[in-house]
Amino acid sequence: MLRALEERGLVAALGGRHDEPRELADVQTLLRPNAPRGQRELEQAVRTIWRLRQDDGCPWDREQTHASIAKNMIEEAYEAVDAIEAGDAAHLREELGDVLMQVLLHAQIAEDAGEFTFADICRDLDDKLVRRHPHVFGSGVAAHDSAEVLDIWSKVKLDERRDAEQSGSTSSLLDAVPRALPALMQAQKISKKAANCGFDWETTADVWAKVDEERAEFAAEETGSEGALEEFGDVLFSVVNVARKEHIDAETALRRSCEKFRERWAAMEKAAAEKSRSLADVSREELEQLWTEAKRAGRSDS
Repeated sequence: MLRALEERGLVAALGGRHDEPRELADVQTLLRPNAPRGQRELEQAVRTIWRLRQDDGCPWDREQTHASIAKNMIEEAYEAVDAIEAGDAAHLREELGDVLMQVLLHAQIAEDAGEFTFADICRDLDDKLVRRHPHVFGSGVAAHDSAEVLDIWSKVKLDERRDAEQSGSTSSLLDAVPRALPALMQAQKISKKAANCGFDWETTADVWAKVDEERAEFAAEETGSEGALEEFGDVLFSVVNVARKEHIDAETALRRSCEKFRERWAAMEKAAAEKSRSLADVSREELEQLWTEAKRAGRSDS
């Protein structure tokens, strides 16, 4: 392999740094037909963001900090997810650009502050991708399906955790799960990390038993109390673990239920409007009937 690389002049182009896993992986990739090379458009976008942050650039862009635009990252990511779920490729293209803009802007803010650069971000990402894909980049590890890949990732991440601990890092295992994540997603990631260390129920039935236990504790609390709030959170956390055991993404499942409810509610509003009525003016019994009809219509459409 090395001889082939040298014949193509690729090792020399990298200054002979073929001993670095990331560099060698990239050289191997470059040997493949149609491998992406110069990304002129990305460089242009990087320069545009840089220009906006110059002294004679945009006043708004120059004023921004990591903290001031933190929420924008979340909003843009969710808008991209909306486009994915809607199957709208044109909108997704636009929203992915907005997500990339957030990355580039944070990178420029960091470079201006002497923290890190966009190149550092790319280098760290590439290191991680190569390290976590030993089954792709020739490390003597094989993976024949997605399940085996997930096992490899779990092992690599645990090894990374042990290396960090040996180097003196005192961060908690769960610190890797961002607190800014939606609560359902955060709960599933937290419980998965704990389960990878052996802290888990044996079966899904065991988790359902825990749900029943937490529900009883919730019922024992005074309505609207702090205790009720805490216990209801425990009920939700337990239900999320049912999803994890059943290989269901809790966040996706709830989002789909929300979308289904929206569609049925819109059908109810339409049915009421056809009779020149508002849902606020119909009885509870009529609401139930409209809901049943909307539910039945939704099933027939699918």
